[in-house]
Amino acid sequence: MQTNPQPSKFETIASWVVPIAAIAAVIAWFVIAPEGALGKLDAIGYAVCHRIDVRSFQINDRQLPLCARCTGEFYAAGLTLLFQAFVSKRKSRLPSRGVLAVLFLFFLAFGIDGTNSYVYLLKQTTGGLSQIPNLYVPNNTLRLFTGSGMGIALAAMLYPVINQTLWRTLDDRPALGWKELGIVTVSIIVINLLILSNSPIVLYPIAYISALGTLSLLLIVFGLLWIIIMRQDNSFEHPRQLWLAFTAGLTLALLLILTIDLFRLQFTGTWGGFPGLSG
Repeated sequence: MQTNPQPSKFETIASWVVPIAAIAAVIAWFVIAPEGALGKLDAIGYAVCHRIDVRSFQINDRQLPLCARCTGEFYAAGLTLLFQAFVSKRKSRLPSRGVLAVLFLFFLAFGIDGTNSYVYLLKQTTGGLSQIPNLYVPNNTLRLFTGSGMGIALAAMLYPVINQTLWRTLDDRPALGWKELGIVTVSIIVINLLILSNSPIVLYPIAYISALGTLSLLLIVFGLLWIIIMRQDNSFEHPRQLWLAFTAGLTLALLLILTIDLFRLQFTGTWGGFPGLSG
């Protein structure tokens, strides 16, 4: 009968040190971040997003933690990962070529709109690049839809990698098929239309989902990195065995966020968008 190997001395020490470090990181996040629940979420968005006011959705003249594009990207990525966790389980193969082609179109739209928007921003703020024509005037609606398309693509590619790294026993089927892609895409489109209503009833949950989606993606990436460094890949049978790896991932994610936050705050002196950038 196969028995589970005894944890190493390092793993035993880590099982005590990592939770303490996680608690310390969470406390530091609460202390350093601006006041209020949305202020704590701002501190997450501040580490990954320019947070330009005019390029963000507003709740009663108070901008969301992330700009329109990042809001779409991270809320869609978070919901798509959650959807696959319930529906796809341990399916570990990348999508079919047809689905990959659609995901590439999402990525291409994100790149084109992002580049066009960036060129427009430079023209508005510096007066440069006048020789480069804009394809169209960028707007938050396009930012939201192209960002959410990128979020779907990101989650669709990440989920099978997560399964390939974690589980001892895998389901060798595509993690995202045409049916699943259709459900996710239609759902995200409906949510986007609700966001564009600018109703606080919709925007408050989206503020939380997008910011926590950002934190979750960082947590997952750092958790997988911990597993690979510890040479524990393909050794897990049950989700409860992952607590240490993903607690380490949370700690590293918060440390990265706090480091970027403190550096940016020191550089700009504001929790808002980069000074001098608007439009």
